Amino acid sequence: MDEVNHDEAEYFRSEVILLQFSDANFKSPISPTLFIDIHDEPTTNSGSESYSSSSQSEQVEHPKDEWLPLTESRNGNVYYAVFHILNSNIGFQALMVPVAFATLGWVWGSVCLSIAFIWQLYTIFVLIELHESASGKRHSRYLYLAMSAFGERLGKVAALFPVMYLSGGTCVILIITGGGTMKQLFKIICENDNGVKTCSTHSLSGVEWFLVFTCAAIIVSQLPNLNSVAVISLVGVVASITYCTLFWSLSVKKSRPEDVSYSNRLVSQESIVGKISDIVNAIGIIVLAFRGHNVVLEIQGTLPSNFRETSKEPMRRGIIISYILISMCFFPLAIAGFWAYGNKIPDRGLLTAFLQFHKQQVTKFLMGAIHVMVVLHCLSSYQVYAMPVFDNLELRYTILRNEKCPQWLRTCFRLVFGGITFFIAVMFPFLPSFVPLLGGITLVPVTYAYPCFMWLAIKKPCTKGAMWCFNLVLGCLGMLLSVLLMAAAIRTLVDNGLYANFFKP
Repeated sequence: MDEVNHDEAEYFRSEVILLQFSDANFKSPISPTLFIDIHDEPTTNSGSESYSSSSQSEQVEHPKDEWLPLTESRNGNVYYAVFHILNSNIGFQALMVPVAFATLGWVWGSVCLSIAFIWQLYTIFVLIELHESASGKRHSRYLYLAMSAFGERLGKVAALFPVMYLSGGTCVILIITGGGTMKQLFKIICENDNGVKTCSTHSLSGVEWFLVFTCAAIIVSQLPNLNSVAVISLVGVVASITYCTLFWSLSVKKSRPEDVSYSNRLVSQESIVGKISDIVNAIGIIVLAFRGHNVVLEIQGTLPSNFRETSKEPMRRGIIISYILISMCFFPLAIAGFWAYGNKIPDRGLLTAFLQFHKQQVTKFLMGAIHVMVVLHCLSSYQVYAMPVFDNLELRYTILRNEKCPQWLRTCFRLVFGGITFFIAVMFPFLPSFVPLLGGITLVPVTYAYPCFMWLAIKKPCTKGAMWCFNLVLGCLGMLLSVLLMAAAIRTLVDNGLYANFFKP
């Protein structure tokens, strides 16, 4: 009996300490109101009762993680984590990797892809390690981990814009991509091989297709929390892996275009600056193909945790499984895509190349199915990247009102966010042209640099030791890469110009 009481007391102690060091102790990045800190209660003989009452009073007096979409359900598992990780990582950006090979060539393209894969895999394991501290503190949001590592002010300056862009901005890109793919799908269905319309239905305008996609995304986004989106993520994973596999396998199977050459495109550049810029842009395509670090901590936050069994081990298993599948998509896409098209591959990647060279060789049904899978993946990815924004909106309400956000207001928040992303997509349909620039500002530091610096700040390894030097050098290289990508992207925009089709998608 004493052993049972001891186990119960230890369980309550674990839960209360985890609650004490939860994300709720930080100030909201969008609110001036501070959460009230919870202090340790002295241990008494009636340990379980004191901790239980402390937990109950905290639940009444303070905003709780259980009230917010990212952490209100902590009953996730390895499979849910795999679904979310794959859904947020594999996507249409992988179809651009063969374009980088056209500039870098076989050897350097493979080297850069391998280095980028290992580098971002290392930083993702760093984030998993930093999610929970020895005291039980959980960082279930990337921004709060940055604030914990760098300090409140510097953490906000360094991470607030990148994290918000990588959530909201990605949703805008998904609307542009998904809406444009739906428009192309309609064209495939209603036209024959000669481009003659075979149905009397008129196609919607670009704005209307964006609206159709946004409405579908808003409907799906009414699911309450990140765990409830797991089935949607599974659909997105199946769709993305399927269309990636179809692209590289069909590209190999079908006949290659005539006069395919594997000489790199740098030959056409006369100036040294132009060649360097092209090389950096090609490296940027590979680097930006890996994404999802801004939602890794949020995904880990859905897993249960206590002092006996932390969330680190199941999250590591989820990452290993996910990245085996990611490598099975990225590397064949890059190698087979470049083998099939060489330096003739269009700048917009495999989707454009496939339509340009193999439209007559593939059945209308298969071509339509590929486009449907791209749309399904965009819809499901939208949910994962929008969830941190929903969480921040509800966090503000929770702080101000000290109560859980009602269902009607949660629905309104998601409608408003969908409307805002739709408006931005319609206003800036050329936003994908800025992806290299914005990616250099946001994704590269968040993925390749910040985790290394956060590890140094939180773990405090021996100065000038091996791990200290390794993480410092890796973090500095990440920031240097960010600067180089921004400079190359700006030069490309200046040289090529920009078709600013405001409100004309």
